[in-house]
Amino acid sequence: MDRRMKLVGLTGGIASGKSAVAKMLRAAGIPVVDADELARDAVAPGTPALAAIAKRFGDDVILKTGVLDRKKLGDVVFADATARADLNAIVHPQVAALAVGKLEELRASGVEVAVYEVPLLFENGLEGMVDETLLVAASDDIQRARLMIRDNIDVTSANARIASQMSLDDKRKRASFVIENDGSLEETARQLAVLWPSLTGRALNP
Repeated sequence: MDRRMKLVGLTGGIASGKSAVAKMLRAAGIPVVDADELARDAVAPGTPALAAIAKRFGDDVILKTGVLDRKKLGDVVFADATARADLNAIVHPQVAALAVGKLEELRASGVEVAVYEVPLLFENGLEGMVDETLLVAASDDIQRARLMIRDNIDVTSANARIASQMSLDDKRKRASFVIENDGSLEETARQLAVLWPSLTGRALNP
């Protein structure tokens, strides 16, 4: 990738606040390519990935409308490491191809700084495709509580989903910069504004 476009990898633990930071970046005019959005495109009705998921996990993970039942599939893969690996092997190559296309479009249009928002950036060894990494982290208790509220799940399910990812402590050690997101959105925004010049060499304009 042409290095004239600086690419920041934005990641975080589940329910740690990564999406809130991505929203702040978009509001400041920074292009954000969201791997979760690309994953939804990759498994849209009629795609090869959706057919492969149905073959591997059964037709009951597909709604009558032909759309993937993400909650039902999530219940399966968050409780089974082998199933999760199988799903990743189906979806991640499709997401990677879509991401390369989106990022090349931004580069070709003259964008100087962009963000690739990837929940599993470290787990999938994607550090090499970005210039810097920004981790959004939270304490264990807050992460768990947010996840239970957000997804309307019990503590056992929340713990299983958190355990399916690399620990935030390990991610902290690997990240270029870290936002500790236990407080208010205002505090998160303040940290982002302070860190952004170190990440990109320029101020984050509100």
